[in-house]
Amino acid sequence: MRKPGPSNLFFRYLSANKWLVAAICIVTVLRLSFVGAMGLMPQDAYYFFYGQHLALSYFDHPPAIAYTLRIFTDVLGRHAWVIKLADTLVTIGTLLAFYHLATFFLSRRRAWNAGLLLYSTLMITLLSLVSTPDVPLMLWWSISLIALYKAVFEGSRMAWVWTGIAMGLAFDSKYTGIFLPAGAILFLLLSARYRRYLWSPWLLLAIAFFLLTISPVVIWNVDNQFASFRFQSSGRVGGMELHPLDFLGVIGHQAAVLIPVLLGALCYYLYKAFRRYLRKGWRVPAKQLFLFCFFLPSFLGFMLISPIYWVKLNWMMPGYITGIIWVSAWMGMKFIRWQWVVSMVVHVALAVEILFYPVPIHSDDTMVGWEGLGKAMREVRRQYPDDFIFSADDYKTSAMLNFYLPELVYSRNVIGVPALQFDYIGTDLRRLEGRNAIFVNSLTDVKDDKDEQAFVKELQPYFSAVEPLPPIIVKLHGRVVRKFLVYRCFDYRPPLQPAVE
Repeated sequence: MRKPGPSNLFFRYLSANKWLVAAICIVTVLRLSFVGAMGLMPQDAYYFFYGQHLALSYFDHPPAIAYTLRIFTDVLGRHAWVIKLADTLVTIGTLLAFYHLATFFLSRRRAWNAGLLLYSTLMITLLSLVSTPDVPLMLWWSISLIALYKAVFEGSRMAWVWTGIAMGLAFDSKYTGIFLPAGAILFLLLSARYRRYLWSPWLLLAIAFFLLTISPVVIWNVDNQFASFRFQSSGRVGGMELHPLDFLGVIGHQAAVLIPVLLGALCYYLYKAFRRYLRKGWRVPAKQLFLFCFFLPSFLGFMLISPIYWVKLNWMMPGYITGIIWVSAWMGMKFIRWQWVVSMVVHVALAVEILFYPVPIHSDDTMVGWEGLGKAMREVRRQYPDDFIFSADDYKTSAMLNFYLPELVYSRNVIGVPALQFDYIGTDLRRLEGRNAIFVNSLTDVKDDKDEQAFVKELQPYFSAVEPLPPIIVKLHGRVVRKFLVYRCFDYRPPLQPAVE
C-alpha cells in the first residue's frame, strides 16, 4: 500500500488540530496586517541610514542588514512597508531553513511541531517587523547549521566550504555569529566520534572560507582603528555593575520573546536532561550534543552574566534555533496548543497597541508619531530652507528624520558628542560653520518637558543664540501621543575636535 506523501500528512496533521489551525491563521493574518499598519521604528530608519551610506561595515554592526534594506528600498521604493516586507521575507527564509534543519533531528511530525513552536513566538514577530542585525543573522545561523550537519554527519566535503561561507555571512550580520565557529569547535572537542575533524583539512578549508567571507568587516575595522570591535568588546565590558534582580528581568523578557509555555518547557526539560546525563556519566548522543553546543553556551552564558550586565532580549535568539529543535522531541500537542493560545492572546494585545496605542511607551523606541514628525518638519524646512537640521539623542530622532526628509539630518556630533555611525559617513562639520540650524528634541513623556527644555544649555556653546519655535504635537484618535521640541539655532560654531567613540 502506498504511503501518504508529506503534503497529505501535513493536511491530516492540521485537520486533527482545528483549534490550533484557527490560532495559526489569526496570528498569521495579524502579522501580515502589521506590515502595512505598523509605523517605522527607529531601528528600521537607522539601518536604512546605513544602507544609504554603503560601506564594508559599520560602527555598531556588520553590514548585512544595511545591504538587505538597500536592495529592497532601491527596488520597491522608500516606504515603511517595504522595510517591513524585507524583514518578513528574510524571516520566512529563516522559518524554512529551520524546518529543514529540524528534519535532520526529528521525525517529520516532530519537525512540524518544532516549526509551529518557533512560528508561535513573539521572536518571529519582532524579526519580521523590526529591522535589526538579528534578521539576517537568524537566516544564516540556520543555514550554517544545515551545512555543518551535512559536513559532519553525512561526510559531505563540499559542505565544509558552505559551512565557512554561511558562518561568515552570519558574522557579517552580527558579531554574535562568532558563536557558530565556537560551537562547532566545542562540539568536535566533546564528541569522541567526530573529534577527528579537528585536524582535518576540511575544517581548515571551512575556516579559510569563513575568514575570507568576514574580511570586509575586518578591513573596515582596520581602516577605522578597530572602532567597531572596540565598541562591541571593551565598550560592553565597561558597563558591568552588580544588579542581582536583573536576572528576573531577563527571565521576564525571554518569557515574552518565546511565550512562557515554551520557555518553561525548555527549562523543565533541560533540568530533566541534566539529571539523566549526570547518571549516565555525561554520555550525550552526538546529535543531541550538536544541538546543545549551539544552544547552551548563549542561553546559559547570558543568564549567568545577567546579574552583572543587562542582557538585551534579542541576544539569546540564535541559540533558540537548536534549543527549540531539541525540546520539540519532548513537547506534546497539549503544550503546543497552550503555546498557541497564549501566543494568540499576545498578538491580539499587540494589535490593539499598534492600532489604538492604549499604553503609552515612554521611550523613543516606539512606532508612533514619527511620520507626523516628518510631515511637520517638511513644513519647517520650507520656512527655513537654508538651515541644517540635527537632533542629539543617541540616534533615533536623527535616523527617523533622515528617512522622512530628502536631505542629510545630523546627529549629536554637531555638539561634540560621539554619534555612533553618524561619525563615520565623512561629514565635515566645518562646512556648516556660520550657518543656522533647526534642532529637534523628542520627548519620551509628552507631559514632562522640563529636562528636555534644560538641554538647550548644551547647545549654547556652539551657537550664538537659541530660540524656541512652536513644538510639534502628534495626535492619535484625538489624543496627544508624541511631542517634539523645536529650536532655531544661529551662527553655528563647530567643536574644535570631532568626538568619535
